Amino acid sequence: MKRKLNILFIEDDEIEVMKLNRTLNSVELKHVVHNAIDGEEALEFLKQKDRLPEIILLHLNMPKMNGIEFLSILKQDETLKYIPTIILTTSNNRKDLLDCFNSGIAGYIIKPLKYDDYLYKLKSLLDYWSINELIKV
Repeated sequence: MKRKLNILFIEDDEIEVMKLNRTLNSVELKHVVHNAIDGEEALEFLKQKDRLPEIILLHLNMPKMNGIEFLSILKQDETLKYIPTIILTTSNNRKDLLDCFNSGIAGYIIKPLKYDDYLYKLKSLLDYWSINELIKV
């Protein structure tokens, strides 16, 4: 049985935020999304332990603190390290991929250029995590 997810979306591009919201409007479950424009804002959000997300969607190339820097801090926290973090990026750089998996990510998705492909990938991702057994932190 699918359930509604509480998602933290860390992305500095407003168009990408709009694409995600458009995708979420097309799925049957109305997931709750909290947006952060960079790693610093995301860490501030995560300090509020009463509303932790069930999954994190993370962009890599952001100002102030990039995705890999954010991951290294997240994975050192005894509570936050269990939140599945999925990279959502345009980077197909092998070093980025390896750095992210070495940091303990749950997935790495390269954003496709075509919206239909993006919609398919995001719907598949959300379907998977909405039926997965998640650790309540």
